[in-house]
Amino acid sequence: MTVLVRFAPSPTGKLHLGNIKAAIINWLFAKNHGGQFMLRIDDTDDTRSKPEYTEAAERDLKWLGLNWDVREQQSSRMEKYATTAERLKADGRLYPCYETEEELSLKRKMQLSSGKPPIYDRAALNLTEEQIKKYEAEGRKPHWRFKILPGAITWNDCIRGNIQFEGENLSDPILIRESGIPVYTYTSVVDDCEFGVTHILRGEDHITNTAIQIQIIQAVSREGKLPIFGHFSRLTDAKGDKLSKRKGSMSIEDLRADDLDPMAIHSLLARLGTADPVEPFLSLEDLAKTFRIEAFSRNATKFSFEDLEALNAKILHIMPFQQAKSKLVEVGLDQIDEEFWNAVKANINKITDTKDWWQICREDVSPEITDQDFTNQAADILPETLDENTWKAWTAELKEKTGRKGKDLFMPLRLALTGQKHGPELQSLLPLLGRERAVKRLRGQTA
Repeated sequence: MTVLVRFAPSPTGKLHLGNIKAAIINWLFAKNHGGQFMLRIDDTDDTRSKPEYTEAAERDLKWLGLNWDVREQQSSRMEKYATTAERLKADGRLYPCYETEEELSLKRKMQLSSGKPPIYDRAALNLTEEQIKKYEAEGRKPHWRFKILPGAITWNDCIRGNIQFEGENLSDPILIRESGIPVYTYTSVVDDCEFGVTHILRGEDHITNTAIQIQIIQAVSREGKLPIFGHFSRLTDAKGDKLSKRKGSMSIEDLRADDLDPMAIHSLLARLGTADPVEPFLSLEDLAKTFRIEAFSRNATKFSFEDLEALNAKILHIMPFQQAKSKLVEVGLDQIDEEFWNAVKANINKITDTKDWWQICREDVSPEITDQDFTNQAADILPETLDENTWKAWTAELKEKTGRKGKDLFMPLRLALTGQKHGPELQSLLPLLGRERAVKRLRGQTA
C-alpha cells in the first residue's frame, strides 16, 4: 500500500499552531513511510473562504518546508459532489428536510430540557406531498440529511485503539445546505474515496465526525474500504486550558515575523504528546526518520511559547554555517562568514540576534570601563597579531603582571571590549574585533 495523507485547511483564516500540527504530523508520517502528502483546499464555504487565505496557507507551508506532492481544491469539484449526492438520494441515504434554523433550535432545546440527547427526530421522513408543496410555496428550500444506520460503528484508531459508536445515538448530519453547497463532512469523504487517501490523521475534535464519515464512506465508495484513522490530542497551555492567542502568536505568519526557525516548530510539535523526548532537529528529513505515530498518547498536549523559544535557541546553537547562511541573508546579514557565525551562534536565541554581535564587533560601541589603569595596561601588551591563541597567552601575561585572576581579570576586559557582561568566548571574539578596535575600547575610546 502506498501511503497517501492529506492536510485540508479551510481558507477562512490564517494557519495557526493548532491546525499546522496536523500538517506536520501528516507530512512526517507520509515521508516516514515513503508516501505522498496532499494539500487539499477545503473551500466549499463560499461565504467565508477567501483567495488571500489560500495564498497565505500555501506561503506558510512553503516557509515551513511542508511541500506537497498533490494539490486539490474542492471548489473545482462541485459537479463531482452533486453527482455523488444524486446517487445517495436514489439509494435513500440522503433525504430532504425543510425545518428552519429557528425550528431546529427549538427542537434541540426541548430535547435537552427533557433530558434527551439532541438527535434529529427524522420528522422530514414523514412529510406528505401536500406539506412539502406548502413549504416550497413558502419559499423554503430543503437541506439534505444523511441517514445514519443503527448498529455499531467501530474502528481501530492508530493512536487511541479501538473506538465504538452506536449509529442510533448519532444525529443524521446535514450534508447539503439549503443553498445547495455541500459541507465538509460530505466533500471530505468523496475526495478521500476518489483519491485513495490511506490514512486520516487529525485532531480529537473529529472523533464523532469519523463515526459519521465511516458510514458515508461505506455509502459513497463502491468498495467501502476504510482508511486508517488516527486522532491526536489538542494543544493546551501549561495548565491544561485551551491554548489562547498571545499577541497573535498562534498564527504561523506571526511566528515567522517573530524570527522563529521553522525547525523549532517542527521539532516541538512532532514530539509533544508523545513518549519521545523533544529534541532539536536541523532537517525535516532527519525528523521524519524518527517519527512514530504510535508514540502519541490520548493525553492533552501541553504547549508553551517558552519551550518553543528555548528549542529555537538550541537549533541555532548546533546549526552549521552552510544551513544558517541563507537565513542570515534573509535578515540582511549577508556579510557574515563562517568564522563569525561559529563564534557567536552559541549566544543567540533568534537569528536576528546575530545583528547585535555584528554591531559589537564591526561598529562603534562605547566601552564600559571599570578600571582604566588595568585596561590601559592590557592594551599596552596586546599582541600585534590576533588569533584564537591570543586570548590565553594575553590573559596569562596580564595575570602575571597584575596578580588578578578569575572574574577580576576577565570581567573588566569583557566589559571594555564588548560592553556586555555575557557573550561569546572572547578567545573567538577578540580576532573578530581586530587589534585597532580592541585597543581603542580598552583605552576607553568609542570604537
